[in-house]
Formats: sequence, structure tokens, C-alpha cells
Amino acid sequence: MAAQREKSAAVAVGPAHGAAVSGSPSPSSSSGGPAAASSSGERWSAAIGNLGELGANVDALQKMLGRKAVFVDDDIFSKASLAADQARTIKVLDQRVQSLERELDAAISAAARARTDKRQAEAAQRAAELRTQEVTKELENTATAHGGVAAEARGDCEER
Repeated sequence: MAAQREKSAAVAVGPAHGAAVSGSPSPSSSSGGPAAASSSGERWSAAIGNLGELGANVDALQKMLGRKAVFVDDDIFSKASLAADQARTIKVLDQRVQSLERELDAAISAAARARTDKRQAEAAQRAAELRTQEVTKELENTATAHGGVAAEARGDCEER
């Protein structure tokens, strides 16, 4: 009965000074540059090395918990569990907020690029319309001049 009431709370215990925290990068997880990551065999051996280090860290944590575990009653354990769950939820939500902020920044940048492209397209359209008007006027002037020259030529032909 006493064993059921005693639960170890991992929240109250920190990592041993010799054990690495599982979230921290291990020395074998860093790729020694582009040449080290070039073959899949090297990646597999690095992954296996990482798993070995992770196992050693778990063993060290188990030993530490066995020696330094804090025993609490159900009420304190449930409060600690609730706090840990809330901390994880807050972390997940914070990551989601950061992701949404990045998406928003990307959307704002895309909208700014679209506005710039639109302004450039409108300017090009105005320039094309002005050029069309110039060509039309030139064509009208040429037709008028040609019509005048043609009339003179007909008049000269009729006189002869």
C-alpha cells in the first residue's frame, strides 16, 4: 500500500553533472562538414553512435533517479504532472505562434512583391499606351501628308 502512494517525481530532479541532456546535441551528431555527410554509411554509423549515447544517458538518469528520487503523495504528484503538462502545452503553443509569425512575415513579403510587380506592370502599360498614341499620330500625319502628295500628283497628271 505504501508503495502505491509513493511516486517518484522526475520534475524535482535535474540531470547528473556527467550525463548529457537528451535534447542537447551530442558530439557525434555534428557532421564534420559536407564530406562527412556524403555517404549514407557514415550517416548510419553516426546515428547508431547517437543512439548509444542516448542509451548511456538514459542509464545514467535511471541511476540518478534511483539514488536521488523524491517521493511525493498523490496530490503533489498530480500537481507536478499538471504543471509539466501545462509547460509542454505552452512550449507547443509558443512554437506554433512562432511558426505562424514566420508564415505571416512570408505573406507580407509576398504581398509587397505583388504590389511592386503590379506597379511595374501598370507603368509598362502606360508606356505602351503612350507609344501607341505616338505611333497612331505619326501614322495619321503620314496618311495626311501622303494624301496631300497623292492629290498633287493627280493634279499634275491631269494637267499633262
